[in-house]
Amino acid sequence: MNRPLLFLDVDGPLNPYAAQPERRPDGYVTLRVPLGNDGGLSTGRRPLRVWLNPGHGPALLRLGYELCWATTWMAEANRWIAPTLGLPELPFVDFGDALFRERPDGVHWKTDPLVDHAAGRPFAWVDDEQSDPDHAYVATHHEGPALLHHVNPRLGLRENDFRTLTDFALGLNSHEGPEGPEPS
Repeated sequence: MNRPLLFLDVDGPLNPYAAQPERRPDGYVTLRVPLGNDGGLSTGRRPLRVWLNPGHGPALLRLGYELCWATTWMAEANRWIAPTLGLPELPFVDFGDALFRERPDGVHWKTDPLVDHAAGRPFAWVDDEQSDPDHAYVATHHEGPALLHHVNPRLGLRENDFRTLTDFALGLNSHEGPEGPEPS
């Protein structure tokens, strides 16, 4: 059976950008990412400060999911984020025209592309921007089990978040029959 997908947002879950700006959280390192339109080279703009916890990479790999970037960083997450976390190059969702496009129904612009990308496979999505309309959309448009897990952008991924992801994956395994996991 295929492992469930784990859609990873960067800013919020992995980079607690909303933490006190003068206090890097314990266990995190600071990455300075140059901003610019020239392949990541700085164009005189101040670099983006990103806090990452190198322990998150091994912890994510132990979860038993197929990891996939679900972030505005898209392919750049493999260049800047993955090496710091000790992750291999991961697939990413290309949001294309959906990027930052507001929807009148309140569904986040990532939600529909993530459901399409999952194509019925069980998935968990860690982000700091999901809301009730996203949960409703996934429940009505995704055939398989799904977990939309909100992460506080002041704290980033914590032990309880990893437990929730583990419990979801274990719950999928406990509902498996000969055809794979039962839909929920």
